[in-house]
Amino acid sequence: MRSKLFVPGSRPELFAKAMASEADALSFDLEDAVDEARKGEARRELAKFLRTLPANCGKTIIVRVNGIETAHFEEDIAAIVGPGLDLVNVPKPESPDDIREAAGVIYKAEREAKVAEPIGILANIESPRAYRLAAEIATADPRVKGLQVGWGDLIEPLSMDRYNPAAIEAMLVWIRIAAGEAGIFAYDGAFANIKDVEGYQREAEMSRRLGYLGKSAIHPSQVPLANAVFRPTDAEIAHSLKVVEAAAKAKAEGVGAFTVNGRMVDGPFIRRAEAILELARRLGLITKDERSIE
Repeated sequence: MRSKLFVPGSRPELFAKAMASEADALSFDLEDAVDEARKGEARRELAKFLRTLPANCGKTIIVRVNGIETAHFEEDIAAIVGPGLDLVNVPKPESPDDIREAAGVIYKAEREAKVAEPIGILANIESPRAYRLAAEIATADPRVKGLQVGWGDLIEPLSMDRYNPAAIEAMLVWIRIAAGEAGIFAYDGAFANIKDVEGYQREAEMSRRLGYLGKSAIHPSQVPLANAVFRPTDAEIAHSLKVVEAAAKAKAEGVGAFTVNGRMVDGPFIRRAEAILELARRLGLITKDERSIE
């Protein structure tokens, strides 16, 4: 999920175009992108579209619903739950209890819709309190698969400079560690200045170095930028292939730690190399059985 493209739920004419895009994931938005007067209409249109999607449609399908404190939340969940939905993006949770409440509503909707595969939760970190409790939110329920930074809601009310790299990096680190405690992914939020291509790339590169899975895109032009940044490099793939090959040899010889290209390697480095190769194979960068790269 290198890239995740936001799609307003009130713009059904964009749904098919988004499905045809290069984005790894689509985040259909019933919250901030939809005017209050059109919430019901957007919900109905999106539900109709989701019913046409099979499971494993080739993209990760996410819906950002309205917050649990709103009158729309349960109606949103009831409308969107189905085999074509992978993640519910829960906005503005303030505590682990909010996540557990959301999980209960999703579970009820799954039972009523006879959905066998549990739908995950992508929890937004969008307030100072949520930021402080990020690890507790991440570990609140097994349905939580990832934490996502909500830059606008988190930063703007504090009068912080959105484009201060030092501040952004510090917050990214905190949320990544919180996600790591739960063993789930961390996902970078939106970059509002669509024309600032270099700024988007810099921020994406920062989050990738910190172990983020990918970055949101609010415009189709940002999708290829995210895809390029979060693609494993040829050097990373080549090194990972060597690590995995050396690890198999070391295991056969009963060796715990070893070196590859002058770098010490043990368990955590092997797992990282395996994850890089898994992504490379999924993207078609190497074959299933490939042992080397030019």
